[in-house]
Amino acid sequence: MLYLVPTPLGNLKDITLRSLEILQQADLILCEDTRTSSKLLNHYNIHQPLSAYHQHNEHKILQHIVTQLQAGKTIALITDAGTPGISDPAFLLVRECVRNSIKVECLPGATAFVPALVNSGLPINRFVFEGFIPVKKGRQTLLKQLAEEARTMVFYESPMRLVKTLEDFMEYFGSTRACSVSRELTKMFEETQRGSLHDVCQYFKQKEVKGEIVIVVQGKDD
Repeated sequence: MLYLVPTPLGNLKDITLRSLEILQQADLILCEDTRTSSKLLNHYNIHQPLSAYHQHNEHKILQHIVTQLQAGKTIALITDAGTPGISDPAFLLVRECVRNSIKVECLPGATAFVPALVNSGLPINRFVFEGFIPVKKGRQTLLKQLAEEARTMVFYESPMRLVKTLEDFMEYFGSTRACSVSRELTKMFEETQRGSLHDVCQYFKQKEVKGEIVIVVQGKDD
């Protein structure tokens, strides 16, 4: 059986008791970076075998993992932070498990875009999650499409591309469109900046940006 186990975004206390139980019982824990995951696992005195599973090797080791599952092993998949499959590896493995009638269970838990969205002050009854938008190919086409999107939009972005993305949003969505930018969620320097795209962009231009970023943008008015 394969378990998808969410892990804390930053604060190690943000993990469920059930998640800890599954990790303690798993025959193998797949993780993006064994060094990063070891910090969490050691904190909770979990010492199950670890194996790297990330976007650079998932195709290569996919069948090997499926073979282990078919042999009766219980495997838990975690990522560096949040829920596996949300802008992180998981899809290929889950799809292959489904094709081979291997049971898959995803535990509820931390996902960065949920607290950022709820905390944004923007409408959340209808929203669309876009994750990381393309850096080059397909970026302009996607932004043109999203300029007509009426639902609240949620994006992930890296610190070094935050200002450039906000500038692109201003170009395609208009500088007065309301937005919210959250970073370092659950951590010591957690911050949420709200306002127009122009004002929020100006704010982040004047400071060094660190940490994981979630951008929430208001949809187009009817």
